Amino acid sequence: MRISKRMRTLRSNRARIAITMGDPSGIGPEVVLKTLASPKVRGLADFLVIGETSSTASRLGAGRAALEYVDKALELIRDGQADALVTAPVNKASIRQAGFPGFQGHTEYMAAKFAVKDFAMMFVGEKLKVIPVTRHVPLKSVSAILTPGLIYRTIALTRKSLKEYFRIKAPRIAVCGLNPHAGEMGAFGDEERRKIGPAVKKASAFGHIYGPLPADAVFYDALNGRYDAVVTMYHDQGLAPFKMLYFDSGVNLTLGLPFIRTSPDHGTAFDIAGKGIADPGSMIEAVRLACRLVSRG
Repeated sequence: MRISKRMRTLRSNRARIAITMGDPSGIGPEVVLKTLASPKVRGLADFLVIGETSSTASRLGAGRAALEYVDKALELIRDGQADALVTAPVNKASIRQAGFPGFQGHTEYMAAKFAVKDFAMMFVGEKLKVIPVTRHVPLKSVSAILTPGLIYRTIALTRKSLKEYFRIKAPRIAVCGLNPHAGEMGAFGDEERRKIGPAVKKASAFGHIYGPLPADAVFYDALNGRYDAVVTMYHDQGLAPFKMLYFDSGVNLTLGLPFIRTSPDHGTAFDIAGKGIADPGSMIEAVRLACRLVSRG
């Protein structure tokens, strides 16, 4: 495995940001190179790019190679050789086919490596932050997975992260219902009464926790400054409106890890890989956010 690096000198006090290039068959290598060439990123930190030539990656298998890059990056984090991690996208199916059938995604993989129990994905845009309670699970399984405890812990982690990472002294957090119109008093489901409502009530001891709220209206209010973040019950409930607004600039920030990890909010885009047309905007913002959060630490 090759690590291309700009190691900081003894005179440098800049942060060291490890960047994995993701699936070598996707757009990861391209957006990483474009990001490092961007004036928005240049000089913010010392960067360590972890990846390999395409020929080496092909011999290993793209999925296996992509996961090896992540393992090397985590090793650098553990050894204190990197202060934060930015990951280019991987393909979950490729990794599972490469011999890791339980792989769900970067987030779950890193949490397991560091024995972290409570973790979440926060999608960060200029005017909107979204945190799903459940992540990469089938929609039919969401209701069974949701528990008052899981929802409460996600709200608590969201509040903690807003205070620590974004310096929001009294975060205002909206919590979505699961069903249309937040169940409408039980007419369209009772998860709001049995699961979400009790979690919100418990979390309200923090102050400024609102819900369960209808998901078809809450994002408009959040975008207009009423809330600092929106906690959603499942992946697409939050990611559909978020990506409509911030597809080219949104950032995924992992909450709960003992280090800063960000990533672009797009996938491997195999269909345009190698064409030189991939937009690096989200990757640029992922690097900028990682640098900003490390400097605040």
